[in-house]
Amino acid sequence: MPPSTPPSAPPPYRQIADEIRGWITTGALRPGDRVPSVRQIARRWGVAIATATRVVAVLREEGLVESRVGSGTVVGDPGVREAAGGPDTPAPVAAARRPGVSPPPLSRASILRTAIAIADVEGLDAVSMRRLASELGAGPMSLYRHVANKDELVALMADEVFGEVGPLEPGTDGWRAQLERNAREQWRLCRRHLWLTRAVSFTRPSLAPNMMAHTEAVLRALDGLGLPAATRFHEALTLHALVHSVALSLADEAEAEQDTGVTLAGWRRAERSRTEEILGGGRFPLLAGVPELAPADLEDLFEYGLARHLDGLAVLVARTADRDGAADG
Repeated sequence: MPPSTPPSAPPPYRQIADEIRGWITTGALRPGDRVPSVRQIARRWGVAIATATRVVAVLREEGLVESRVGSGTVVGDPGVREAAGGPDTPAPVAAARRPGVSPPPLSRASILRTAIAIADVEGLDAVSMRRLASELGAGPMSLYRHVANKDELVALMADEVFGEVGPLEPGTDGWRAQLERNAREQWRLCRRHLWLTRAVSFTRPSLAPNMMAHTEAVLRALDGLGLPAATRFHEALTLHALVHSVALSLADEAEAEQDTGVTLAGWRRAERSRTEEILGGGRFPLLAGVPELAPADLEDLFEYGLARHLDGLAVLVARTADRDGAADG
């Protein structure tokens, strides 16, 4: 008889999922404990991000893990899975199958709420049509009746969170105070939704009403100061860019801390000897006199950048007023 063909090894994502599942079933990871993130899986097992994403998807579909705001992806409560239909029941669908509980009707609003909740916890890369369908207990194709594709979904998500601010009413306290309020509202949004900076494009902007309202508010605040329309529009974009550039560093730091488990203070301690080695050689005497090479508080950096930017704009506004006054005279 010919030798039997040995069974093929399961694909890498299955092997990794089996290992993490073992940690959960043996109690090494308990309900509420954070499981490795997508990037941590990719780094630890040397696989692609797509493979690592599939690992988390498998565990989520089995009801072993769930997303929690402020905690990331954690081990789920086994009691909830068993009450809902057993360990093989996916967590979101299981919740919908609890006695007396029906899944909410599918709508664009429910899709956006769910997508924003996922992005707030896990980042924008974790949002997909398949993931949303799983969370909502619906078929993936049913989502396309409400959202055309991922690009439209992200644009709608960004517009939805910009709408959290509410209408930006004209102020009577001068252009500078109005621009400060506008920038700080955007800063608060970016702090609340760290993924937002990656959903906004300055070169291919979305025609999204709630985002456009912020631009309109800046143009309105600068109206009547004698500045050309192009200058006012450039100012609106520059103000948005200032907020988003600092907010991007905020998002990167939050992601780095979640992926590595190392806080910014811990990273600074680890880098201290290397920093002292480079700065102690005398090549960078001015940098050596700076207490910290990276800002410890991005809020302070944002406020400093906003103040200095508006100082410069105030000079331009004053020059325009002087020039117009001279022309009238």
